[in-house]
Amino acid sequence: MTDIPRRAVSRTAKLAALPLGFAGRTVLGMGKRVTGLASDVISAEIQQRTAEQLFSVLGQLKGGAMKFGQALSVFEAALPEEIAAPYRQALTKLQEAAPPLPAATVHRVLAEQLGPDWRNFFVSFDDKPAAAASIGQVHRAVWRDPDGIPRDAAVKIQYPGAGDALLADLKQLSRLGGMFRAFQPGLDVKPLLAELRKRITEELDYELEAESQRAFGTAYADDPEIFIPAVLAATPRILVTEWVEGVPLADIIREGTEEQRDEAGRLMAILHLSAPMRAGLLHADPHPGNFRLLADGRLGVIDFGAVARMPEGTPEPIGRLAGLALRGEADAVVEGLREEGFVSGTEPIDAQAVLDYVRPMLDPVATEEFRFTRAWLRAEAARLASPRSPAYQLGRQLNLPPSYLLIHRVTLGSIGVLCQLNAKAPYRAILERWLPGFAQVG
Repeated sequence: MTDIPRRAVSRTAKLAALPLGFAGRTVLGMGKRVTGLASDVISAEIQQRTAEQLFSVLGQLKGGAMKFGQALSVFEAALPEEIAAPYRQALTKLQEAAPPLPAATVHRVLAEQLGPDWRNFFVSFDDKPAAAASIGQVHRAVWRDPDGIPRDAAVKIQYPGAGDALLADLKQLSRLGGMFRAFQPGLDVKPLLAELRKRITEELDYELEAESQRAFGTAYADDPEIFIPAVLAATPRILVTEWVEGVPLADIIREGTEEQRDEAGRLMAILHLSAPMRAGLLHADPHPGNFRLLADGRLGVIDFGAVARMPEGTPEPIGRLAGLALRGEADAVVEGLREEGFVSGTEPIDAQAVLDYVRPMLDPVATEEFRFTRAWLRAEAARLASPRSPAYQLGRQLNLPPSYLLIHRVTLGSIGVLCQLNAKAPYRAILERWLPGFAQVG
């Protein structure tokens, strides 16, 4: 890898190769059927090769393509098991890994951002990246504080051309969005892409990310459950923060103990529900690569590029309407949904049908404890996405107001991770503590 491929024609060609690859493997499968191979063997081979190509193309392109792949990896828990298996490994890789930039390119960015004597800021700097993501990669280093004290540090370096790549990818992915329904039936990718497009400028500005991280750090200073690493230095394309040593959530998902899984899920829920009230911000990138379970039991959070500014906290109607739905007050739920723009103010709608649509989604907070599972999420996905389902037909009458779009995506992403963790926790009590409006009527 050198710079990200920036020319629209080259990036478009790679992205366009994905659906062509699907078609090619389908033809391959048809050919093998003629030879008498079992259909399940053919299907497994096609799925595996498609998964490998997906990781290769999205990982090499980085930018918006890889960011989209990371978002998809959170939703794999909703896929039927026979489809999910080959994609799980390939998509999960995208959460923390991608082909790295060469050392010479890394040094060039450091010199541009910190000056030709950039090495003076470090006691040591590891040229081999410790992690890679959609618009930057992370290197481990020892930072030299102004007082001379060395500090273990994570140095995030933005890929040259990341801005152009994001714009190009989002434009192309919006045209190819239908292909991704193979991974998540019923997933409407357009709102996701529109949301990503709006926040490109913010995510590319590492100084703005540093500002968000400092705000989280202040809100959670000395917190016994959440750890926010300190910001040591920031420029538009370089972010230096305190190194976080811990077990990645991706590892806990693969091989963690039940106790680790449950605790990681509980802490994630606390972070996402408490941050708007405590920090006036919502952590908006809930994929497992952004979290570590520390040795002292705290949840370490290591990426603040995507945040939603919520100075007044989480909108009160969310908690209030959830509580009303749990109490079975169908008419009050519909009235509240109309006021917020989820239901048309003029078209008639069956209030009981709306309650039947919403109520199963609230099972995790209907009892004192709940265990999120892939089976539960798959059942909900099937209920909401199957054209033969009454819930699917009702869903076509509902709207998602733009002001709720990011909250909706973060909630879905967090639930996807909780299901990957198979995490059991007292989620109802967490909502009662941190979600405005919920406790009053729940």
